[in-house]
Amino acid sequence: MKLWLLVPVKPFGEGKSRLAERLSSEARHRLSQAMLAHVLQTGQSANVLAGVLVVSRDPQALAQAEQRGVHTLLETGHDLNAALTQASQQAVANGAEAVLVLPADLPLLTREDVQQLYTLGAAQPSVVLTPSPDGGTNALLLHPPGAINFAFGPDSFALHRHQAHMANLAVQIFESPTLALDIDWPEDLNSVQSLFATGV
Repeated sequence: MKLWLLVPVKPFGEGKSRLAERLSSEARHRLSQAMLAHVLQTGQSANVLAGVLVVSRDPQALAQAEQRGVHTLLETGHDLNAALTQASQQAVANGAEAVLVLPADLPLLTREDVQQLYTLGAAQPSVVLTPSPDGGTNALLLHPPGAINFAFGPDSFALHRHQAHMANLAVQIFESPTLALDIDWPEDLNSVQSLFATGV
């Protein structure tokens, strides 16, 4: 299975506004850069990906991705799901047989997480999901690409699962403590203080 990783990235200057009470704008910028680097490096180290594509409207994020040798796509709007659809189409044009969406703010992601997601998705046409604690989706693998529509936003985990059931696709839930943590709230920073030198 030729699996492409899609990583959507908010502009570094706009992301993580909820952390303002703990971090300065400069520190939030550095944290976003560090987490993106971690996700890209971890994905590449898993040795199961046919390609990696970062989609963003931030030239800095795209430049950082290019320095790691991954594909980039300039987001043309301000809608995450539309951007991911655009990215998925580009991946398919490059031979992708499946796509894996991971947010750029997964500081505990491991290569074993990526390998396990690949193994689950390769077994059969399916949708593989990892929930976030607030009902969102921290990992979404579609085999084949376009099996369901992207529905990131409030309650996206339930929406993605419902779409998969409606399409008569196998649904596999991958629970992982290292995939469960994304950095949205100040208390989330307590788990990553030692990982990133960003003044957290």
